[in-house]
Amino acid sequence: MARFRTWVSVAVAAALGLSLAGCSSTGGKRAEDARKAAAAGGRAAVDTPRWTFAMITHSGDGDTFWDIVQNGAKQAALKDNIKFLYSHNDQGQQQAQLVDAAVDKKVDGIIVTLAKPGAMKAAVARAEKAGIPVITVNSGSEDSKKFGALTHIGQDETIAGEAVGEELNKRGRKRALCVLHEQGNVGHEQRCAGAKKTFDGTMENIYVTGTNMPDVQASLEAKLQSEKNIDAVVTLGAPFADAAVQAKDGAGSKAEVDTFDLNAKVAASLKAKKLGFAVDQQPWLQGYQAVDLLWLYRYNADVLGGGRPVLTGPQIITQADAPALEEYTKRETR
Repeated sequence: MARFRTWVSVAVAAALGLSLAGCSSTGGKRAEDARKAAAAGGRAAVDTPRWTFAMITHSGDGDTFWDIVQNGAKQAALKDNIKFLYSHNDQGQQQAQLVDAAVDKKVDGIIVTLAKPGAMKAAVARAEKAGIPVITVNSGSEDSKKFGALTHIGQDETIAGEAVGEELNKRGRKRALCVLHEQGNVGHEQRCAGAKKTFDGTMENIYVTGTNMPDVQASLEAKLQSEKNIDAVVTLGAPFADAAVQAKDGAGSKAEVDTFDLNAKVAASLKAKKLGFAVDQQPWLQGYQAVDLLWLYRYNADVLGGGRPVLTGPQIITQADAPALEEYTKRETR
């Protein structure tokens, strides 16, 4: 992770330089221009067409991961003079209806997740029939090209899972739980399957109701109390890592808790050694690239990826990396 820490150092130095520049009259004017642009709802001071892009995801309410994705998308929208619309529903049929609504609004581009591809296929086809370019993000890399999307942005969930299995091996773990918090999400299944493939020990899937955090904690605590030989718990989203830590403490378990995805709480828990490691797929970058690549396609017919997904992860983050991440998690870009 030395390269990661070098990038962080350079970025922090650059941020410091910008903050000092902001003390000058020129820097102050730039900051004021940025505030005015933000107040204009994403209208940047650029001489390019004003387009409207819609992002529709499978997020449930209160999932901080998607706040970070949105932050990246909004930053790119501001730069590219894009009006950005966001909507979400964790039920496949309702998510498809939101895509249909965006098509009816005649938006200029659609960004969509394919966590439940069967429910989304017809809606994506309708968008393309209407001449609206589509980029898939985060979930659905296997179906993106088949559905006719320009490209997919995210991590390969199977590869990410395999990285977890390998990391658990390095840590000498023998018996692991993979905690799935959203039934029917193909990406979640791929993560656990990938981890099981490379893990030398025994891995068991456990399904919990992700919309009910007390239930998540209770289910994990009961499992850890009854099976004391479990020495690793892998959650598939940052908000569930803390519930797993509390369940571990309640059960008196010595299991290490690890997680997919990153937020400020995860970074703090890594620093405090409450978590072993996290798998970062860079959600801010997913949102930013999705908007930017749609803009490039509309403006210049550019397409990245060559028919393959544009990968943003996985990156294994450990306790040693946590201090350097604090600057970014505070501003909700990691």
